[in-house]
Amino acid sequence: MTDIDQTDILIVGSGAAGLTLALRAAEFARVTVLSKGDLHEGATFYAQGGIAAVLDEQDSIESHVQDTLTAGVGLCNPEVVKHIVTRSAQAVEWLVSQGVPFTTSELDKSSTEGRITKISDLSSLHLTQEGGHSHRRIIHATDATGKAVFKTLQRRALEHPNITLVEGCTAVDIVTQKRPEASNRVCIGMYVFNQKTSRVELVPAKFVALATGGASKTYLFTTNPDGASGDGIAMAWRAGCRVANMEFNQFHPTCLYHPHAKSFLITEALRGEGAKLELPDGKRFMKAFDDREDLAPRDIVARAIDHEMKRLGCDCVYLNITHHSPEFIKYHFPNIYNRCLTFGIDITKDRIPVVPSAHYTCGGVVINEEGETDIKNLYALGETSCSGLHGANRMASNSLLECFVVAFGTARNISEKILNTTICTNLPTWDESKVTDSDDEILVAHNWDEIRRLMWNFVGIVRSTKRLNMAKRRITLLKEEIQDYYASHKVTNDNLELRNLVLVSELIIKSALQRKESRGLHFTLDFPETLSEAKDNILAPLD
Repeated sequence: MTDIDQTDILIVGSGAAGLTLALRAAEFARVTVLSKGDLHEGATFYAQGGIAAVLDEQDSIESHVQDTLTAGVGLCNPEVVKHIVTRSAQAVEWLVSQGVPFTTSELDKSSTEGRITKISDLSSLHLTQEGGHSHRRIIHATDATGKAVFKTLQRRALEHPNITLVEGCTAVDIVTQKRPEASNRVCIGMYVFNQKTSRVELVPAKFVALATGGASKTYLFTTNPDGASGDGIAMAWRAGCRVANMEFNQFHPTCLYHPHAKSFLITEALRGEGAKLELPDGKRFMKAFDDREDLAPRDIVARAIDHEMKRLGCDCVYLNITHHSPEFIKYHFPNIYNRCLTFGIDITKDRIPVVPSAHYTCGGVVINEEGETDIKNLYALGETSCSGLHGANRMASNSLLECFVVAFGTARNISEKILNTTICTNLPTWDESKVTDSDDEILVAHNWDEIRRLMWNFVGIVRSTKRLNMAKRRITLLKEEIQDYYASHKVTNDNLELRNLVLVSELIIKSALQRKESRGLHFTLDFPETLSEAKDNILAPLD
């Protein structure tokens, strides 16, 4: 495709949130979904754990809500938590109706993968448990839930006549317009860099939805794919949207430690099935940090591992599930078993070397329950957004649930407006008459590496005011250098990502400096106590 046509709804991002919105909205609108890279490169595709939902008779909405509030350390919005959790069964029913092959309680002998696709009774789904949850409520497709969800929704989207999926397109900036009837600006489209033509194209749209994922690529070590550079958050900020709680960056406690593994995540579901964290000498250590031991929330486990690694000077700790039978391990965790085996680790016999790694951005663009931002006709959902669900620490497997429920609400919200919304076509095209081709791409690579190392060393799992101020000074200089380079050269995918990466890093640092306490994922040596009152940390572009 040479040019991207105007559309009713332009969705930036092809993960769980974007595809769900596309499928729900395609029933009443023309939808275009943009993917920055290959369609398989989103965080959804690599998600292993599952989807939290209340399906068991011994579980309850109230229990799931309370677990989420506890994990979020007082910062979750209780109304939002209840809204999303109450709709968890509805989300699962919809996914089953789409054909997602979830694992069931009984092994289906006719299926080589031990999964079936036609489920009439949700009680037949196998439920596992993860950190922070008081019940088994995680539905999954063995240990590759994200892949199963993504492939199913993508297939449905490709088949739908009202949905167009476009790969190799990077969003540049949101186009807005000031109108007399609106108190704030109105979103009317986007500038999009088409990697196939190396041109920036103007795409008019009635509505734009940002589902670009998080910003964990701001850190040197991350479980996220390369595209997680905070694009949606940065674009929304430049357009005039508020962001909230950017200091809460979740580090997954158990990422495979191996020089060639490229941050392969070891799902929390292993600990849900009894895997134990051990020091190099085999001693268990989590009891000294939390009564829930290995099933404590992620922030506690990540800090505990970080503490033990620094105390002992060791490169990693270990996860041990060898007490289970080989058959049990291979059936429940085939993806992890096979992946580890390629690195010479047989998890039925060997312990798994693990380290914490940047995993999830709990803050993001401020939205309501239906994904609306501060700008009319601009929506954000999934990891790009801050809905109030996650608070100071996301509980395991709540993120995919949020994607589905908020996407349902966004589609409903747009359906009520679409007949009274028109596409603006008289818009300014992209002007690159005063820029030249890049003459020194090594600067982009150098700045990218410097930002990620700086964030890892000074804005990581354990912080201090001194380190944050050092990071702030350097990020300020880097931002100026990057903006000068961006303004002088033609757009490339790399300099677009770098521009977003440095902005989001600045927002994280600014947010971290403003929070004078330790809460959830934000732990600072200078303010180790948690204040009695929990307050959201909201930044506005005009501040």
